[in-house]
Amino acid sequence: MSALHFHSANPEDGDAPAPRWSPAPLLTLPGARAMPTSIRATAQVFEDPRSVALLERIRLVAPSEANVLIVGETGTGKELIARHVHELSARRDRPFVAVNCGAFSETLVESELFGHEKGAFTGAFTSKAGWFEAANGGTLFLDEVGDLPLSIQVKLLRVLQEREVVRLGARKSLPVDVRVVAATNVRLQDAVAAGNFREDLFYRLHVVHLALPTLRERPGDVLPLARHFIDEYRHRLGYGAVRLDAGAERKLLNHNWPGNIRELENVIHHGLLICRHGVLTAEDLQLSSLGLQRRAIADAPPAEATAQQALESALASLFQEQGDQLYERIEETVVRTAFEFCHRNQVQAARLLGISRNILRARLIKNGDIAALR
Repeated sequence: MSALHFHSANPEDGDAPAPRWSPAPLLTLPGARAMPTSIRATAQVFEDPRSVALLERIRLVAPSEANVLIVGETGTGKELIARHVHELSARRDRPFVAVNCGAFSETLVESELFGHEKGAFTGAFTSKAGWFEAANGGTLFLDEVGDLPLSIQVKLLRVLQEREVVRLGARKSLPVDVRVVAATNVRLQDAVAAGNFREDLFYRLHVVHLALPTLRERPGDVLPLARHFIDEYRHRLGYGAVRLDAGAERKLLNHNWPGNIRELENVIHHGLLICRHGVLTAEDLQLSSLGLQRRAIADAPPAEATAQQALESALASLFQEQGDQLYERIEETVVRTAFEFCHRNQVQAARLLGISRNILRARLIKNGDIAALR
């Protein structure tokens, strides 16, 4: 289970510090210290005024049975918030099941959500309960819910309305008592307007709305988080006390954090690997330039005509080369560039290109940019 506790670390006093209690509550993922790398935000603090206001809102809405929609950029700690909602509810002693809706193909997601009976499809050698059954009595966290295909959205809506599931290949329904907490890093209102997300499902999920501010919008949390990650990773690495010097603190506070908490954790981890003498300096912190690039693009005057002309010039050069499979190469470049521009988020890249996520995914698999199954 996730835990809300007070950070007590004094990095100047060695491995057995005298307690120095911080007023900032801290959320951590269960088993975070055993995770080899940070694939998601593993900690969340509430010291900045915006975070304190969010924490108070969570305390007000968590005890209810209402479905919750959490909206925030990648790396802001949406699962941590979902777990805390669960912990503050009457369901705290029941299961918390977290699933990533974008991690399964369209053919598998129905079976994973609702379960299947033996023989329901080729390879179904035994019956299997789905996520709803696994979370019965507790909370089901649907991360990146906007990635669900429309056909599955219809069935999800029916489960939320009827409070029962029908396994794939079954004729009888099974009652389920599940509170759904959904999360997304995109505006579902825009997906509804584009016809990619059902409006009725949106309103079913949007009973309670929790908006997670980005790390750059809550600078008061940066240094407490940094000190927490220093303490976590120095224990993993077997180091003694490590502290941030003033230059490192300034560098952390001045950064734009496009990758949010996940980026900060990885920066601290890398910094500890190369720092010396128990002091983390500004030179030890390798920060991404993505935030600066985005700001420069946003501040630049409109240059659509120039960009279009550059594209036409580049295409003309390629046409002169007359290489093999020219159209395939151009399409591959466009898809890959859009995917990287959107920080490898398939939903955002598909929306940017004006194509469906399934078409984008098929092209990325063909290009070898992503694996067929994850």
